[in-house]
Amino acid sequence: MGSIPSSIGNFRNLQYLDLRFNKLNGSLPEIVNGTETCNSNSPLPNLRVLYLEYNQLMGKLPNWLGELKHLEELRLFDNQLQGSIPSFIGNFCNLQYLDLSFNNLNGSLPEIGSIPNLIGNLSNLDSLNLRNNQLSGTLTEQHFWKLSNLDYLNIDSNSFRLDISSNWTPPFQLRTLSMGSCHIGPAFPAWLSSQKYLMDLNLSNASISSSIPNWFWNISCQLQSLILSHNQLQGQLPNSNIGEFLPNLLFLSLSSNRITGTIPNSIGHLSSLKVIDFSSNNLIGTIPSAINNCSSLIVLDLGNNNLFGMIPKSLDQLQLLKSLHLNHNKLSGELPSSLQNLTGLDVLDLSYNNLSGQIPAWIGTAFPNLVIMNLRSNMFSGRLPSMLSNLTSLHVLDLAQNNLTGEIPITLVELKAMAKDHNMSISSLYDNGQSSRYEERLIVITKGRVLEYTKTLSLVMSIDMSDNNLSGKFPEGITKLFGLVFLNLSMNHITGRIPESISKLRQLSSLDLSSNKLFDSIPSSMSLLSSLGYLNLSKNNFSGKIPFIGQMSTFTELAFAGNPNLCGTPLIIKCQDSDKRQSVVEDKIDGGYINQWFYLCIDLGFAMGILVPYFVFAMKRSWCDAYFDLVDKIVKWLLFKRRVTYARNHA
Repeated sequence: MGSIPSSIGNFRNLQYLDLRFNKLNGSLPEIVNGTETCNSNSPLPNLRVLYLEYNQLMGKLPNWLGELKHLEELRLFDNQLQGSIPSFIGNFCNLQYLDLSFNNLNGSLPEIGSIPNLIGNLSNLDSLNLRNNQLSGTLTEQHFWKLSNLDYLNIDSNSFRLDISSNWTPPFQLRTLSMGSCHIGPAFPAWLSSQKYLMDLNLSNASISSSIPNWFWNISCQLQSLILSHNQLQGQLPNSNIGEFLPNLLFLSLSSNRITGTIPNSIGHLSSLKVIDFSSNNLIGTIPSAINNCSSLIVLDLGNNNLFGMIPKSLDQLQLLKSLHLNHNKLSGELPSSLQNLTGLDVLDLSYNNLSGQIPAWIGTAFPNLVIMNLRSNMFSGRLPSMLSNLTSLHVLDLAQNNLTGEIPITLVELKAMAKDHNMSISSLYDNGQSSRYEERLIVITKGRVLEYTKTLSLVMSIDMSDNNLSGKFPEGITKLFGLVFLNLSMNHITGRIPESISKLRQLSSLDLSSNKLFDSIPSSMSLLSSLGYLNLSKNNFSGKIPFIGQMSTFTELAFAGNPNLCGTPLIIKCQDSDKRQSVVEDKIDGGYINQWFYLCIDLGFAMGILVPYFVFAMKRSWCDAYFDLVDKIVKWLLFKRRVTYARNHA
């Protein structure tokens, strides 16, 4: 923690400095001490290795770094360094390893230079990593002409443009080449044919619009990872035995291109594959049963194509499969029972197909680790199996746009993962190996929009059963799924009331119950849903005054339209003065009680005033005589006073 002091230069004999995985911040010191105490004008004259990665260092690279003449390794990745790459980098004649990735370095050629031409003088360099910066400019053959020892080159996620002739022969033999997001196309780079030892190749989003040349599939028998996604690649996949040419291939991604034709049976010869991603192309035909020979497969993504036919029963042989995406195709038929043998599935996405039949009961018991189940927009019918409650790891349940009937099972309350406020990160479900490069993604239709989640997939906790024929009362058990973020039960025939307990869904961001048969008043407890950003209760039979307080006051009349018996803000229909009338009635009722008690007390007082003396005098004769003698005297005195007053007035 803290900044690097300038006194670090006093370590004159230091050869190895490792300060990685700390919380160092601030800029690297512009000047370091120590040059005045020795013959050398260079600070740290013996330093060979400098590791400063995984910190929070900012600012530009200081000039004194260029004086480290003996430096062999410089690792500054995963900081917040800025500015251009300085020209003194070319002074490191002994440098073998340079990693400046995951910073904010910028600049463009020829002004201050994004990669100075002097980098071509680093003849001993075997590893260059500039990934994930903001570098730009044009790279030519001159930048690489002396890098004969280069083994690793990663300039991924920058904005470089390659200007290299088609007949160029590089001076190096790379094992790793990553140029994703660089402008390489439109032609497929012919100079790759010289790279016979490639193990890892990434040319994604590289503006390549040609077809993949036939020679490419025989480029390197050592190739383990091949990523050509997000280009405009055309043509068909080879029918030749690519398994013979690429026996060690583990990761194959050709997604988001324009590849046509069928998936060749030769795909089954790639027996070591862990990930196949052919999504978002123009592939046709059926899913080849030969794919079941890829017994090491962890991810199979064939979504967003034009595949048809039934789901192959032989897929059950992929015992290690964790993620199966067959969405947005034209697949038909029922779910094969053999799928229940894929017990390790985390993600099952069969949405937007023509699948039919009932959702089988075994789906609730076969996949104990299932996190995402998306069967949206098919032709599934029948009742929902109560066994769905056994999917205790489920984060996303999407059954929308089918023909499902019956009541929503009360057992959904047992979806334990949804009952938690905080959930694990599932942006990448795979912890190790090549499969960890595959990024899970999910399309969620919520808040009236289509949202795609990748890195923030862990935020999604969703139930969507909209646009079916479900009936019965609102399932109160759902209000115990405290982690729910999205809930959509719209366009069904659900009746009953919204329970007050809905206020327990404190994480709820979107709630759509529109186009049902819900009735009675809207519970005032909904005002406590502080995270609610989208609400649709339209086209129901709600009545009474809208509880327009708290979070409920943030919604417009569209959220409540189509409920003729609702009134109050934000609707233009004002509520009648029923409250006032009720208050008056209560006051009258209360006043009646007050008047009755008042007169009752008077009557009791009068009676007591007469009866008590009567009973006392009846018991004591002497008290009675004395009392009436006193009364006679008072009466006589009053009569005398009246006569005197009368006489004076008439005198």
